[in-house]
Amino acid sequence: MPQDSVQTERVQKALARMGYGSRREIEQLITEGKIRINGQLAKLGDHVKEGDKISIGSSRAVIKSDVNRIRVLLYNKPEGEVCTRKDEQGRRTVFDSIGNLKDGRWICVGRLDINSSGLLLFTNYGELANHLMHPSSEIEREYAVRVNGEVTANTIRTLLKGVELEDGFMKFEQILDSGGQGANHWYHVILKEGKNREVRRLWQSQDIMVSRLIRVRYGSIVLPRDLKQGNKRELTLDEIKTLFEFVKLEWPESRDEAARERSKKARNLSIKKQLYGSQPPAKTSRPGRGQRDKAGKGKKRKSVQLKSPATKSKHR
Repeated sequence: MPQDSVQTERVQKALARMGYGSRREIEQLITEGKIRINGQLAKLGDHVKEGDKISIGSSRAVIKSDVNRIRVLLYNKPEGEVCTRKDEQGRRTVFDSIGNLKDGRWICVGRLDINSSGLLLFTNYGELANHLMHPSSEIEREYAVRVNGEVTANTIRTLLKGVELEDGFMKFEQILDSGGQGANHWYHVILKEGKNREVRRLWQSQDIMVSRLIRVRYGSIVLPRDLKQGNKRELTLDEIKTLFEFVKLEWPESRDEAARERSKKARNLSIKKQLYGSQPPAKTSRPGRGQRDKAGKGKKRKSVQLKSPATKSKHR
């Protein structure tokens, strides 16, 4: 095949699509010299094609034209877990809880600090993760916040207007009073960015402390009421397609045929389980000689052995 007809794409886009991290994470690994393409150190701007061999630290990968299956996972993070793959202090991570993928890796969409709980999204499709996290998408995040301190009408106006902090201008898009008294007063706040500890820092700028912080919505995905802390739930194909539409990301039509094949196999497996239970039908053991004699007592056994014409004429 002529070189000009070979389709290529930027290495960070290909690896993000395959689930090895977000584009930003891949770019950082390239900058740190941790990625090689066919044995050569990767540079920002390098392109790859299907079949190229990639080294990512101690991991190995081969560039594919598409992921086997686009997946999205909801996880109700409890307090005490950190949103990193490995923690130097040995604390439990969210990746310990959700498990690994055989092909590719889970990408965490946004983060929650160790003292926060609630909705986390994971996907193995880098383009979707990029659309969900990129500031230009302005995806809303909603949090339930329990605060301790006097919240006045002027406090609300200030937080909605915005506050200049050490790393930039921040504000809430909306603040809803959810009731409670004193140290147990709850608010629901909405913002369109995901800067580090943004919710806590905005309240702290007004001398108000946050004692509980729970993310209850990310974009169009609402934390299910029946999803207990520490539990996870995978989105269906239709739900994933709806999420693609929400972030204005084109759905790769090639995935529909693969999904139909998986559904067909799942239906066949379900039918077998209904017929035979969770275990395959057991092989019938041959009865012992005593059992055969007892079962055949008074009955002449019929042979299923076929006789040749010569044998038939011999016994006539």
